[in-house]
Amino acid sequence: MKARVIVILVTVVFLVGCKAGKNYNGSDLTVPDKFYFEDETTTPELVDVNTKDISKDSIADLDFFSLFNDIVLDTLLQKALTYNQDLKIAAETIVQAQDGLIVQRSAMLPNIGVDAGASRGNFQGIVLPQVQNTFYATAFASWEIDFWGKFRRLNEAARARILQSEEAYRATKLSLVTSVATNYFLLLDYKNRLEISERNLALRDSVLQIIQQRYDKGIVAEIDLNQAQIKRAVAAEAVPLWKRFIAQTEHRLSLLTGANPGRIVTNTRLLDIDTAFVIPAGLPSHLLLRRPDIMAAEQNLIAQNAITGATKATMLPNVSLTGLLGAASNELSTLTDGPLAWNVGGSIFGPLFNFGRLQRQVNIEESKTNQTLLAYERTVLDAFRSVEDALVEITTLKEQLKARQERLDASLNAQYLSGERYDKGVTSYLEFLESQRQAFEAELNYTETRRELLDAYVNLYRALGGGWE
Repeated sequence: MKARVIVILVTVVFLVGCKAGKNYNGSDLTVPDKFYFEDETTTPELVDVNTKDISKDSIADLDFFSLFNDIVLDTLLQKALTYNQDLKIAAETIVQAQDGLIVQRSAMLPNIGVDAGASRGNFQGIVLPQVQNTFYATAFASWEIDFWGKFRRLNEAARARILQSEEAYRATKLSLVTSVATNYFLLLDYKNRLEISERNLALRDSVLQIIQQRYDKGIVAEIDLNQAQIKRAVAAEAVPLWKRFIAQTEHRLSLLTGANPGRIVTNTRLLDIDTAFVIPAGLPSHLLLRRPDIMAAEQNLIAQNAITGATKATMLPNVSLTGLLGAASNELSTLTDGPLAWNVGGSIFGPLFNFGRLQRQVNIEESKTNQTLLAYERTVLDAFRSVEDALVEITTLKEQLKARQERLDASLNAQYLSGERYDKGVTSYLEFLESQRQAFEAELNYTETRRELLDAYVNLYRALGGGWE
């Protein structure tokens, strides 16, 4: 007898320990051993990695934005992380996912409730000879035993959804800080362009006054006066343009920091920010742990794999236990005087003929798992593409900035020399105007490229998932 009980207990424990479907054991991916644009002299080799084997201890965080040494930028970032509504919305998603796990776990526990009632009449299944009162109060419990791991698989899915929501929060946070940084650099760019435009307008104002005096004395032709007036008007048009762009960028930054539109006072000039950062080499496989979109995509895969297992469990028999304990009486005052009523039972339900409905549902979930795996692999590929794009962008923008610096230096010198030549009557006024135009354009192009290079560093920070290494 004892041996039979032991066998039954071992069998039950074994069955309860079973889970339908496959356990998730990481994803096998083929990645390069380095980013090819870090060293163009050698071709990266492809290596196979499993996401479970990557050590998180090797991931080093870096306070990236402190490299810019700008207190205004640091303040804006802190305000955004504290007050931004999108980030708070993403945080609420985590709360919802955590509560969802608690709801899902409760399905593994017994369902306990109470039931009470009273009735009066002469019918209780049959017509009674006289009117009777009926009072009852019962407590009941029911419990579906998770033999095949259906509920445990759904718990896995719920836990994965929590981690997925946490990675979505990280992605929102990463997007937020990079948006603040790029808009801040854009603000500095526009302010620098306004400064250039106002300086150019002042220069053309003074030139127009000189040309006007010469025209009044009959020294120059009217066409020279008209050309000076046109150039002055062109310079004047640029000033309100940059003022408008500055205000709109300040409004965007205000929104990102959870504030009403307002002015943002800056003490840093765009050209004062260092752009000669050294980018340390990193292992591409670490990208699989840094990028929140990759981590979220893997958690989505884990959840879908668990849902597939739970769906497979629906094809197997369900075992439920039920119990009831209570009392009934014809008088409320004597409800507790009589013997207790109780009932204990069990039931087993197994699908027999469903015309392939359950199997088709399993096929659908397996197809969704394959879909999710492909989406995960695509996310990884897109992550590597974005890193390589950012590295290419930084390298080429540095070369472009150097060329534009040379062009700016030459244009400013040519503007000075042509002004001297025109004053001495050696060259035409058109040459002087052209040299002014080129110098103005060169200054604007240089500040734009400088801002694009800063944006490229931010893009690399975002592409690496929030860090260098």
